Amino acid sequence: MRVDRSGNVPQIARRAARYAGLYSLAATAALFVLMASNAMSQEPTLPPLIRIVVPFPPGGSNDIAARQVAKQLASRTGKNVIVENRAGASGFIGASVVARSPKDGSVLLLTSSSTVSAAATKNNVTVDFLKDLMPVSILSESPLMIVVSSESKIQTPGDLIAAARAKPDTLTNGTPGNGTIGHLTSELLNDAAGIQIKHIPYTGGGPAMVDLLANRIDINIVSNSAAAGYVTQGKLRSVAITAAKPSSDFPGVPTVASVVPGFEVVQWQGVWAPAGTPDAIVDRLNRELNQIVKTPEFAVLLHEDGGIPQSLTPAQAAVKVRESYEMWRKLAKARNLIVD
Repeated sequence: MRVDRSGNVPQIARRAARYAGLYSLAATAALFVLMASNAMSQEPTLPPLIRIVVPFPPGGSNDIAARQVAKQLASRTGKNVIVENRAGASGFIGASVVARSPKDGSVLLLTSSSTVSAAATKNNVTVDFLKDLMPVSILSESPLMIVVSSESKIQTPGDLIAAARAKPDTLTNGTPGNGTIGHLTSELLNDAAGIQIKHIPYTGGGPAMVDLLANRIDINIVSNSAAAGYVTQGKLRSVAITAAKPSSDFPGVPTVASVVPGFEVVQWQGVWAPAGTPDAIVDRLNRELNQIVKTPEFAVLLHEDGGIPQSLTPAQAAVKVRESYEMWRKLAKARNLIVD
């Protein structure tokens, strides 16, 4: 390179070097823009209409959660998202509808772990949660609440265990039916505490609650939201929660674990797609749902049941579903709760 008498690079050479550097930076920036554009173009396209099937009647906790998810998912994706209630058969009618639907993300199932626990008590089911459906996301976890009539002598979890131990198979637990989470939780408590609470199955949670209020049964094991109104009115009393530790959402309510060490039952809500749905679509929906459960709007729904938002990957959600199913299946076999 030619230099002047002072030993400096001529001005024109310096300009050329500077322009070359700027060109290199511009080229690098363009490359990053191109890569980002390619990544966006590879984002899977969701169907124009997405149906979220809730396998229970309108108004319950799953239905309320589904409608909040639908509202936010529509806003985030620009798609039409609706909720469809397909109740019956402990949730299996709605689950079967989803399992038979197109494998393109257009039909999803939103339900709680109570449907999985019910499946664990049956030899013959219309849909296999481990084979016919694939988990997209776990939305939340929350404890259950043991409630009694305000006229009951049972004040604490210790009183409950003592009463059940004093008169085996006399203290009664009303549930929405065989295999429901309230039923299996009481069976797990029987096993862990060495007691025998008698199971009284109803055709739904409503009739069981009516009989609890009328003192025809002794306890209900339900989500807090199912009983909160009656507790506030002084008609029911919260005796214990099934979380491992006390919850700030339920101040003053002790845990079952305080008298039965290690006892814990959490109910969770999840979203499934038909088995065989492309991983790219499942991953996209998973990312959207994991963001939705962190919003203030969803936090309001979780607070009433002491819920904690979850941010699992589809693979982690699949492990949770399998572990939950296998835990309840083992209990059902041990206590002879399997039905055809």
